[in-house]
Amino acid sequence: MSRLSGANALLQSLLVNDVDTIFGLPGGQLDHFFDAMYHESDRVQFVGSRHEQGAAYMAFGYAKSSGKVGTYTVVPGPGVLNSTAALCSAYANNSPVLCVTGQIPSEGIGSGIGYLHELPDQLATMKSLTKYAERIDHPSQTPQVINEAFRNLTTGRPRPVSIEMPMDVMGQETDVNLLGKFDAAEPTTPDLDAIDDAAKLIASSKNPMIVVGGGAVDASEELLEFASMVQAPVVSFRNGRGIISDRHYLGHTFASGYELWKETDLVIGIGSRMQAYLQEWQTDDEMKIIRIDIDPREINRIQKADIGICADASTALAALINALPKHLGTRESRQEELTTLKAKINDDIQVIQPQLSYLSAIREELPDDGYLVDEITQVGFASWYGFPIYEPRHLITCGYQGTLGYGFATALGVKVAHPDKPVISISGDGGFMFNVQELATAAQFNIGLVSIVFNNNKYQNVQRQQKEWFGGRLIYSDLQNPDFVSLAESFGIKGQRTDSPEGLRTLLKDALNRNEPCLIEVSVGDMAAPWKFIIREPARS
Repeated sequence: MSRLSGANALLQSLLVNDVDTIFGLPGGQLDHFFDAMYHESDRVQFVGSRHEQGAAYMAFGYAKSSGKVGTYTVVPGPGVLNSTAALCSAYANNSPVLCVTGQIPSEGIGSGIGYLHELPDQLATMKSLTKYAERIDHPSQTPQVINEAFRNLTTGRPRPVSIEMPMDVMGQETDVNLLGKFDAAEPTTPDLDAIDDAAKLIASSKNPMIVVGGGAVDASEELLEFASMVQAPVVSFRNGRGIISDRHYLGHTFASGYELWKETDLVIGIGSRMQAYLQEWQTDDEMKIIRIDIDPREINRIQKADIGICADASTALAALINALPKHLGTRESRQEELTTLKAKINDDIQVIQPQLSYLSAIREELPDDGYLVDEITQVGFASWYGFPIYEPRHLITCGYQGTLGYGFATALGVKVAHPDKPVISISGDGGFMFNVQELATAAQFNIGLVSIVFNNNKYQNVQRQQKEWFGGRLIYSDLQNPDFVSLAESFGIKGQRTDSPEGLRTLLKDALNRNEPCLIEVSVGDMAAPWKFIIREPARS
């Protein structure tokens, strides 16, 4: 037993579970917790944001790029509500983000009296947005609640979790029995009969294809061995990019995947929702489906699979690799065929300009182990199929949530997680302004992120739709922006401007060498619609 305040019990329980970085903002209901962090400043790094949304996005970027739990802390009520856009992104992307929030005094919860930052039912609100949410009502409960939080964060399908503690409980001292680190159980063992059935189906296929999502992000080695045995191209959209390097003939983007889908007789989905493939590209009676997913609800959510295997990707693939030899002989290499297809698709997508030229300039300067954080912007959309990725977790997106403005703050979290790796954020002028205040965070904490802002003074996607769908009736799709270079410099950050891919390449080279906060504004006009290689007509019917 240790004599601890609630706040100290909370922090010690986080530290024992390997939390070493916390993003957030101070405030009245968190005073005791911030004082606890002050006394443990040699064990925990605090990165202060200028808005709760920014703090939560930083935790999201930290988690998604590292696979570790990303932790942030905010005051209750409006503070935690400001952070929920990032929680939605973390939920959509299966990212282990931990929200630690304060609460009003214990006796006031549910009273409706009107305490500062009071919500009608904050805990119920957070339960609707997370995998697990709980309140700590006494310091002695803290170790058990935190370990249960980490069980939800690190086992099964990872998703965000929220823990709240009233301000009086944070200050209350009592005897607390601290626990050790939560010890995750062994990975789920797949049904070996299903594995054998899958091996037989794979062996009988003529033209198999593998679709991967974020659920396969830690299975690169097993996936490459399996795909090589089967000679199946591995297709990814956003979260699966880089699990198989784009340099490998088996690694394919969404754009080439569409062409492959037309002739595929067996699709093997691994850790992917497969929404676009099944709902948009569609299937027919000639296509069989195997689904591998840690979440049993995903296996038949859109369309019933012929074979479903509930397990984590690495374990299931290892079992398949062991089962295949007795059913599958050596397959002829498809390297020439698939390399030719990749080259053709690369030529085809070059019509998406100037995005592909700018992405090419970025790729030439960003080392293989560097991170690119996209945005809901024309260059970001094109990066999903037009920016080569060589390692898993190195293209950061917000997935299906499409949360405009997420990118800059998220990229700060990525850089905090990987201070010695180059990180580039690409934003449009509209999205960048959502969290522009975090320039102050970049400067104060010397976060060496290179932020590229493509500025055409409009929400171009919105304006394109207004022109094409509504007869050119424009309403608030043109924007008035600050001078981004001067704005960055006012925060003490180096700002530069260019209007060409070659100019961007020159500025990037210098910025990456300096490893300091930097903003590069790229002046652009209208860009080609990137949707030609994303939103497709059915390939099967």
